[in-house]
Amino acid sequence: MIVIGIDPHKSSHTATAVDPATNVDLGSLRIRSTEPDYQALLEWAGRWPEHRWAVENAKGLGHHLSLWLVQQGESVVDVPSTATARVRQLSRGGRRKNDRIDAAAAACVAALQGDERPVFCEDYTSVLRVLDERRRSLLSAKSRLVNQLHAVLRQLLPGGADVDLDSEKASVLLRRFVPETPADVMRHRIALELVGDLRRLDVQLADISERTETTLTDCGSTLTTIFGCGPVTAGRIIARTGNPFRFATEAAFATYSGTAPVQIASADSNRHRLSRDGDRVLNSALHVIAVCQGRNANSPGYPYLHNKIDAGMTRRSAMRCLKRQVAKKVWRTMCQDHRRWEAREQLREPAAV
Repeated sequence: MIVIGIDPHKSSHTATAVDPATNVDLGSLRIRSTEPDYQALLEWAGRWPEHRWAVENAKGLGHHLSLWLVQQGESVVDVPSTATARVRQLSRGGRRKNDRIDAAAAACVAALQGDERPVFCEDYTSVLRVLDERRRSLLSAKSRLVNQLHAVLRQLLPGGADVDLDSEKASVLLRRFVPETPADVMRHRIALELVGDLRRLDVQLADISERTETTLTDCGSTLTTIFGCGPVTAGRIIARTGNPFRFATEAAFATYSGTAPVQIASADSNRHRLSRDGDRVLNSALHVIAVCQGRNANSPGYPYLHNKIDAGMTRRSAMRCLKRQVAKKVWRTMCQDHRRWEAREQLREPAAV
């Protein structure tokens, strides 16, 4: 099985074929980022009947090529750029670096069964990822607008506005204010424009939330049945996780989400500390669920948290344990949902044909 590594760029891609048994460079090809060149790359790879592809950063610059190869029935794995950097550092070559060497390094990572992960066709997880990225972008823009509105109102009104400012409260304040100087007239006008921008963002955020709920319903997700997990949180968890079966065990998912404690052991000392690695956005979403369960006596996590505290743990340590249990529950639920979705899609395929 020959491994073909890909070093992707915006306008071009470089492919290098490597024999995994000897790590020998069997040939290289540079193509442009166009579909006709994609086809030429596939024909070039046909000289090795048994091959698979290793794309560096398939989520980034290699996204389009990776999905195109998967749609052609090819086996593709995603190799992180940090893994290829380690291979280059440990290999002989005098710290040389070029596109061909980077592509070969990606192939070597895949040949060693290292940090690569399989690339799948886009499904509902990709839809939720797009919606979540759009929502986060809108929230960031809303925060900037609120800060600008606060700054203008501080110049118009004594003491400015309250911290929990929104478009409705700002419009009430502006209706009561009568500008007297030309500068205040302009500030008042700018403040009204900012209020209009905030209202438009609120409409867009509501639309994103509605589309997220619709997507969750269409894919049959049951994450919202977990206490403390709303539609937005569920969509974010699925978007950041992708296919849950790419994690072999729940422990692998916990490590990826940063909810698994890190063991620090040496000689007779053995302790665990908080993990600050993993996907921090996913970790934040799981933390929201854990906090909601820890504060509500009717939740399944409330007695678990207080049992840990009664056993002598600090509340912070007990909350980490609860978040670990939440991660376990979330991963198992996503696996069950994805298995049902795959079975439903398989039944739809003959009908579509």
